[in-house]
Amino acid sequence: MGLLAWEVIGVIDTDGDCAEWSFPAEPGAVRTARAAVRGQLHGWGLDCLADLAALLVSELVTNSMRYATGPIGVRLVRPAGLDGTLLVEVSDPLPDLPRERVAQPGDESGRGLQLVAGSSRRWGTRPGASGKTVWFELAVPG
Repeated sequence: MGLLAWEVIGVIDTDGDCAEWSFPAEPGAVRTARAAVRGQLHGWGLDCLADLAALLVSELVTNSMRYATGPIGVRLVRPAGLDGTLLVEVSDPLPDLPRERVAQPGDESGRGLQLVAGSSRRWGTRPGASGKTVWFELAVPG
């Protein structure tokens, strides 16, 4: 699947930088989401965050794909006035907010939100008009 496998919703340069995409809930979405995040962060000169951001987006998109049948949104924001912050959001059409849980050694799932919580500065969830968003913040090295 090529790099054109996702729909670019927009790249906005006002009040900070923003890029967002919509991916179908299909095999390959995780890989293309990772590629989009890496490419955008490279374009912003934030290669130092690309591996971590791509890993965490992979976890959240995988969670969305496990349950959602509709599109999965990924959004990167460098808020104006918050130079040291990268905000990453993953949205899907399901209203149920995920909960962090403790995975047992033999469990094959349940570590995604633990990884997000342990690797980001802050994270959280919020309900939307049609689904939910899971977000996290990464510190941009100064």
